[in-house]
Amino acid sequence: MPNVHELIHHYGGNWNRSRGSDYLDIVNPATAEKLGRVPLGSREDVDATVRAAAEAYPTWRRTPPEDRIQYLFKLKRLLEDHLEELARICTTENGKTLGESRGELRRAIENVEVACGIPTLMQGYNLEDVASGIDEIMIRQPLGVTVAITPFNFPAMIPFWFLPYAIACGNTFILKPSEKVPLTAQRTFEIIEELKLPPGVLNLLHGGKAVVNGLLEHPDVRAVSFVGSTPIAKYIYAQAASYGKRVQCQGGAKNHVLILPDADLETATKIVSDSAFGCAGQRCLAVSVAVTVGDAQKRFTDEISKLAGSMRVGNGLDSDVQMGPVINRESKTRIEGLIAKGASDGGKVLLDGRSRKGSGNHAGNFLEPTLLDNVPPESALTTTEIFGPVLSLIHATTLDEGIEILSRSPFGNMASIFTSSGAAARKFRYEVPAGNIGVNIGVAAPMAYFPFSGWRDSFLGVLHGQGRDAIEFYTDKKVVIERWPKEWSRKF
Repeated sequence: MPNVHELIHHYGGNWNRSRGSDYLDIVNPATAEKLGRVPLGSREDVDATVRAAAEAYPTWRRTPPEDRIQYLFKLKRLLEDHLEELARICTTENGKTLGESRGELRRAIENVEVACGIPTLMQGYNLEDVASGIDEIMIRQPLGVTVAITPFNFPAMIPFWFLPYAIACGNTFILKPSEKVPLTAQRTFEIIEELKLPPGVLNLLHGGKAVVNGLLEHPDVRAVSFVGSTPIAKYIYAQAASYGKRVQCQGGAKNHVLILPDADLETATKIVSDSAFGCAGQRCLAVSVAVTVGDAQKRFTDEISKLAGSMRVGNGLDSDVQMGPVINRESKTRIEGLIAKGASDGGKVLLDGRSRKGSGNHAGNFLEPTLLDNVPPESALTTTEIFGPVLSLIHATTLDEGIEILSRSPFGNMASIFTSSGAAARKFRYEVPAGNIGVNIGVAAPMAYFPFSGWRDSFLGVLHGQGRDAIEFYTDKKVVIERWPKEWSRKF
């Protein structure tokens, strides 16, 4: 890691110091080491950044799509060249393992690759003679200034759910990364400078709530993308919509997995363990509740207890570590309180990650994998997003009962089933109210050319991130109806 002091914004093609006076410490969650300070920003910073993006828009939208994507081809190469460096920065500020950070960068690059297809993806359609001598054409045009407000858990990947599609479609773009993990975005923008994009096309704005509110209210911002918790997603969706903006908000999750007796239980157990405890459970597709059906209960419970209990927890930069810390001390305290709540509500703690001592540096925010068995359905824990390395076990008699348990959740981000029965898998995918479905998959993460399809309290909006939805979100449709009477043509 370079020696980082105070971070600064990037807009209008230049690095600019914050006009605000408030800063937040950036802390390594594994070591408690201070890595630098990030500005919380001001309304003046918002105005300057949006102005730079708005001034760049008219020229950028007139740049042919084929020319716009040349910058993305270069961006893909630069991200490949700097992958290891960015992965180490991501691990240092977020805490996840180096392998997880590398995988995250690969997903970011995948989105850049898909956005390079904009000359095809952005095409409209037409029909001659909708009436005698009248033709009709649908074309797509960019919106203007667009914004993404991204979370701490995937500082390298989630900005690229939005950034490449936005600029490829001809919009200008402002990234507001999480103030908890701003270093990955800062270094990414230093690398992006090598592209020599027109000033103001891509902009980086650090900040907290005041900056977010400024972006939501600014009259020149046309569209807002957000990923984070459901309460904040609802706030941003309502605020941005009240100002007439296009909005997509990815919220929280409480992801269930059903384990049927006919599943390959050895494989299923490993996959569920990786899903529940990978990234310390801090991902919106992490399995949070495992529902065993019938005879699957005992074997799965025994196997998951062994696997979770043997995981090596520590600094994500160490090669033998399988799980890193949670993001900060407040998050650790909150998760510990939820574990205690589950136990007091009648759940049995099979594995307690609060008290185990295998985590190395105790200055870090370390929890170890935790298993709660038979948490009562009436417990608030069954519908609360824990966002930590905690897996609850619930047991059902039949597939129908398992689906009913799953369907009680107000969230609908992901659900998975492990079975060798095609009929059971089809019933599951047909009936389960979730947007991302896994069949013998623990993390049902869509490829970049498919939408990231959350439902219910996990998503607010109509168009999701990635794939064709991204093109729809970042463009307006314009319908042109033309008639050219024959007598007019005789004049020429």
